[in-house]
Amino acid sequence: MADIASHKQRLDGVIVAAGINHVANALDYSDSDIQRIIDTNYKGVFYSATAAGRQMLEHKTRGSILLIASMSGLIANKGMNSSIYNSSKAAVIQLGRSLAMEWAKVDPQGRGGIRVNTLCPGHIVTPMAQMVIDQDPATKEIWESENMMGRLSKPEEFRGLALLLMSEASSFMTGSTTVCDGGHTAW
Repeated sequence: MADIASHKQRLDGVIVAAGINHVANALDYSDSDIQRIIDTNYKGVFYSATAAGRQMLEHKTRGSILLIASMSGLIANKGMNSSIYNSSKAAVIQLGRSLAMEWAKVDPQGRGGIRVNTLCPGHIVTPMAQMVIDQDPATKEIWESENMMGRLSKPEEFRGLALLLMSEASSFMTGSTTVCDGGHTAW
């Protein structure tokens, strides 16, 4: 982040996305399973977001940080025993709120004005989702039936929303969690 910011003496925006999963019953997780998921899903996001925030504050840039969480941080996913993944994504949602609170106000030295928001996608056709489906093919049908649109999303369906959340079109939006899940969490 420092190298990028030093090139133009600013850092305007960062999208932070990190996620791995291990499907298992809660009683079956090993310490190493838990640590690996938390290291990637939470600590990876935390360190990336704070590195970006540090540069924005240093260069007095009123930037935007978008954290990618998951609807799994809001619900327990039917058909997927994944308590560590779900709770790590809930932590990312709370991290977004907390960083927004810390960095929103502009201080007397002109540092701040940084917006931090969180995007919670529903089930997306990705290699990680495919891994879950490969372990239990019935999961795909369950996931599709659990949202109002009756299908899984594609990564490109989140471009417009991410652009909105990063742009000045959402200049009064911070600490917010936006859900894009085909209606999964709406019913």
